Amino acid sequence: MLFLLVLHGELWQLFEIFYNVVSTVLAGAVFGDHCSPISDTTILSSMASSCNHIAHVKTQLPYALTVGATALFIGSLISAFGVNQLLLFVIGTIILYFIIYFFGKKTIF
Repeated sequence: MLFLLVLHGELWQLFEIFYNVVSTVLAGAVFGDHCSPISDTTILSSMASSCNHIAHVKTQLPYALTVGATALFIGSLISAFGVNQLLLFVIGTIILYFIIYFFGKKTIF
């Protein structure tokens, strides 16, 4: 099978699909670990910051959902149509920047 893909010059498509699948699985694992209230990293970070555990989960959830939704839309759905991944990375970074710019709170240093 691999020989036929190389013969027709379609081997790059196989690797592109493989990279998309692996990155989607890893992104889902990181997202689940970050959003889960019973995750060891979530428990340790709430203990290290001396805050209520549930309050920590509730404050981290909007950030994780914003990045997760952007990654799902840009990284998985649009990437499935064969758009260049480097271009999608730049577009995703710009989208996240504008989300922070328009919806983020200004801080005083």
